[in-house]
Amino acid sequence: MDLQKGIERNLRFLSRKPDNGIAAKYGRSQITWGMLKRTNEEMLSLLPLLEESPELLEERFVWFSMSPRTLLTGYYEPYLEASLVPHPDYPYPLYSIPHDLQTLDLGKFHHRWKGQSLIYRQENGEVQPYYDRADIDFDGALQDKGLEIAWVKDLVDVFILQIQGSGRLVLPDGSVKHVLYAGKNGLKYVSLGKVLIERGLLPKEGMSMQKIKAFLDANPDMVKELLTTNPSYVFFRLDDEGPFGSMGSPLTPMASVAVDNKVLPLGSLALLTTRLPQQEERSKIPFAKIVMAQDRGGAIKGTRVDLFCGSGPEAEYLAGHLTSWSHVYLPVSRAFLEEQEIAIAE
Repeated sequence: MDLQKGIERNLRFLSRKPDNGIAAKYGRSQITWGMLKRTNEEMLSLLPLLEESPELLEERFVWFSMSPRTLLTGYYEPYLEASLVPHPDYPYPLYSIPHDLQTLDLGKFHHRWKGQSLIYRQENGEVQPYYDRADIDFDGALQDKGLEIAWVKDLVDVFILQIQGSGRLVLPDGSVKHVLYAGKNGLKYVSLGKVLIERGLLPKEGMSMQKIKAFLDANPDMVKELLTTNPSYVFFRLDDEGPFGSMGSPLTPMASVAVDNKVLPLGSLALLTTRLPQQEERSKIPFAKIVMAQDRGGAIKGTRVDLFCGSGPEAEYLAGHLTSWSHVYLPVSRAFLEEQEIAIAE
């Protein structure tokens, strides 16, 4: 049922695209939006039949392997203790998009810059990079501007929320509010995990978000120095629903993935085969599932795929420990390909 809803969301997104428009190019080959739409339509029609007739997947689709191999990571919705009003127990703000943050479409100036943008601010008539993490979290660059949407207990939780892109705020009365990605400051994302490894503070083996958080909790005097190694900063909005991916539709746990849409277009289906870490057994188990490209991520480049793991403790563990080399296979409707060949021949 979840996959059905996800594919229906794909189709709503793809219906707004021109059938002959190019969604992605691979050398001389290309994927059109029409190809993606037809593939989703056929997969949707087959879902009720696959449990008894899995061979239909091979009969009805041609499967292309993504190359080179795919690095699979994970993300999730963290829970944060928060307040919607200022309170001494919740000293760290979450900010909405600042009014002075500007975005420039560089593609308007040169075709080589198509798809690229510049995020900036103006100061004394000059263009400047937008404020970085040190400016915002430690020097108060956004204080007293009416941008706060909530306040949380732990600054490290704010940092983790920004990496994940969305989360859930647990308010003092026990109610829950979704906090969703709204924008960023445009500065380079730097992995704190890599920084800790390069400085010899944590070993590369077994690196996880849980180990990073434990290290920061145990070394509060290093929090400012380490967090500010990542100048990238994310802004949020509140909602009663979520989380939403880059297509503007809800994400499906363990089926939606974040991708580099230049490699794997939004709305694509894929078969993901990998091994997932298990908390109790301290081992990995095989995993094979049809997934949907429904989100993007600033750190997701090339063939890397980021699996949305959901929310709660199990999702947190999986997302924090998931780093697996995996295989991704893209299905394309055989009927569509045959029709295209006939059209070319005619």
